Amino acid sequence: MAHGEVFFPASLPGFLVEKQGHVLGLLTYAVANNQLEIVTIDALRRGRGVGTALVDAAVRQARTLGCTRVRLTTTNDNLDAIRFYQRRGFKLSALRPDAVREARKLKPEIPAVGDYGIPITDELDLERWVAPRQ
Repeated sequence: MAHGEVFFPASLPGFLVEKQGHVLGLLTYAVANNQLEIVTIDALRRGRGVGTALVDAAVRQARTLGCTRVRLTTTNDNLDAIRFYQRRGFKLSALRPDAVREARKLKPEIPAVGDYGIPITDELDLERWVAPRQ
């Protein structure tokens, strides 16, 4: 669930990082309106380049598909993700104050408090413009 839209990640295309038969990370995405949206990303081990490899694969796919940007939504408590994406060229493009309250109506299992003890209240969009492959 992001920006009022419900996603079903199991039915989406994505990328998998494996090493010696072990899954190290997974990213799923959706494409619409000339943009590739990262719906889920999970790097099982931090600091090993798995998340970066997944984002790089998404950017390459966006170019291949002729998309002009890669975007994603996260929440205000997810400081590690905000830092991660900004270091990879993403910029804050939208803030939806109190959007998580509405999201909880459809997905009540969203916790009230998240990372670093920060109340989860807002959605933030980040985006990175990409040049489509010619």
